[in-house]
Amino acid sequence: MLSISDSFDAGAIEVLEIAPTPTGAAQIRLNVRRDSTTDPSCDFRQWFYFRLQGARGRVCTITLANAGQCTYPKGWDGYRAVASYDRREWFRVPTRYEAGSLHIDHTPLHDSVFYAYFEPYSYDRHLDFIGSIGDREGVEVIRLGSSVDGRDLDLVVIGTPGQGKSNIWVIARQHPGESMAEWFVEGMIERLLDTADPLVRVLLQRSVFHVVPNMNPDGSVRGNLRANAAGANLNREWSEPSRERSPEVFFVRERMLATGVDAFLDVHGDEGLPYVFVAGNEMLPGYSDAQRAVQERFCAAFRAASPDFQTVHGYPSGKYDAQALKLASKYIGHRFGCLSLTLEMPFKDNADLPDASVGWDGARSKRLGAAALGPLLEVIGR
Repeated sequence: MLSISDSFDAGAIEVLEIAPTPTGAAQIRLNVRRDSTTDPSCDFRQWFYFRLQGARGRVCTITLANAGQCTYPKGWDGYRAVASYDRREWFRVPTRYEAGSLHIDHTPLHDSVFYAYFEPYSYDRHLDFIGSIGDREGVEVIRLGSSVDGRDLDLVVIGTPGQGKSNIWVIARQHPGESMAEWFVEGMIERLLDTADPLVRVLLQRSVFHVVPNMNPDGSVRGNLRANAAGANLNREWSEPSRERSPEVFFVRERMLATGVDAFLDVHGDEGLPYVFVAGNEMLPGYSDAQRAVQERFCAAFRAASPDFQTVHGYPSGKYDAQALKLASKYIGHRFGCLSLTLEMPFKDNADLPDASVGWDGARSKRLGAAALGPLLEVIGR
């Protein structure tokens, strides 16, 4: 018997109809549900993650009927959903966007198969990873406070503070559906803990890393695209964060103001653009020639460190003029006058280096996170 479920970490879907056909094929109609929050006016929707059971060997057409009413409908152009039988190995499946609906065409080989908007990064994996590094020399795991739902907000500090050292801050997953951001951080931290890596040894002689792997644990567990449990888009809360509505930003910003910031990366995923790129602070008043030079140096070093990174495609410089200082990288860049970037990865694939099997995925995000350390070494102290 065919069935659809989403009763697991980050699961999110609405079932409209499951209809076997006389030929044994299956027509399945679903809706992408809006973010789960206590704010009825919150209407973000794009993330989906569900389990299909009983379809082994059946030709299935899974239709997301309201795809055209999602937050980023242009994100469906050229998009392919991901699927997995064991939630460890994920692969892309044929997907088409037609007349406002997204259609996934797949014949499962197993009785149970999972489909998702992007390769998930579960809260259990987050807790396991944090637990696995807590006893490492030079690593401190700090609880900054509680999320709206009462989950711990974890900060990982790597390196020994000292006079003249730079404070490098990296945060990920302000938007919980952008799970590639936490994969990026995992790859970065794994490299930072490789004591045999000469680049890491020099980097930690000169700097201390402050890393928040998941800024939005509530939204991650609830299966949200952008909002926390209270309905806040955390990346619009940085000018005036609230303990009630956006405690995640409140506690992280408080710590950043205490330590100071010499370089900052806010890691995200972009629904529409099939590229890896950064967005800087060119639109801000007071943006200096020195900041521009450091940003250009970082980007040149990143291009050399990873062919996945490019500077041709990205956001127009005036995209966030009206609300710039509400965003993390703009607020921090303006407050500290430092290198401060939003780093974006694709939900689709990297059009410059496409992979027909997996597209952009968790493993590529991890490699990019590891590669980002070289460019950071190029710019600290400048």
